[in-house]
Amino acid sequence: MFEILVVEDDPSARRWMEVVLRDAGYHPYCAECAEQALDIIEHRHIDLMVTDIMMPGIDGYQLTEMIREADRVLPILMITAKEAPKDRKKGFLVGTDDYMVKPVDDEEMLLRIKSLLRRVQIVNERRIMLGAVTLSYDSLTVSRDDQHITLPQKEFYLLYKLLSYPNVIFTRIQLMDEIWGVDSDSDARTVNVHINRLRERFLDWPEFDIITVRGLGYKAVRNAQ
Repeated sequence: MFEILVVEDDPSARRWMEVVLRDAGYHPYCAECAEQALDIIEHRHIDLMVTDIMMPGIDGYQLTEMIREADRVLPILMITAKEAPKDRKKGFLVGTDDYMVKPVDDEEMLLRIKSLLRRVQIVNERRIMLGAVTLSYDSLTVSRDDQHITLPQKEFYLLYKLLSYPNVIFTRIQLMDEIWGVDSDSDARTVNVHINRLRERFLDWPEFDIITVRGLGYKAVRNAQ
């Protein structure tokens, strides 16, 4: 059972999130301020934190920053009434992993939590399981039954990135910066070439598809869990 920390100064909102999380099979801990949250994190194993931003004293931005400065890697979902782009940007800059604007839909919140927990599992295990397919980060291999394909490094990293975030659209520039590096002399057409190679290699593998989103970039679709 995953342990979820809810940091919310509004009692009714805090109770609502606690009930939603417990009904979904999680074990929620609740804190009404950042100081309580830090104490819980210090003495309990926490898998994920959901925090409001506007709180008396230490706000959600500062709380997130303090957790990241302590080198804690637990995923953080910020929930706030603020919806200006600058507020979202500030949240990501201090280290949040995802962001929701009030009023919060309970089903969407649970989906976002599930997605964040899955990403952490991928990072910790350094592998992705997708039906009969396994991507092993350390060996750069993609396996299915008795097939074992060792990919060139950049091809593997590209596939691993897309499958780690299914249905998320990445621009060519984003993929270039992360996989080739911001100082690379290659241009965005390099991504196209590697995508085409991956499609050719896995043309007959039904577990996933790499989709071109016209005018935007690429995304991976998982057809198996």
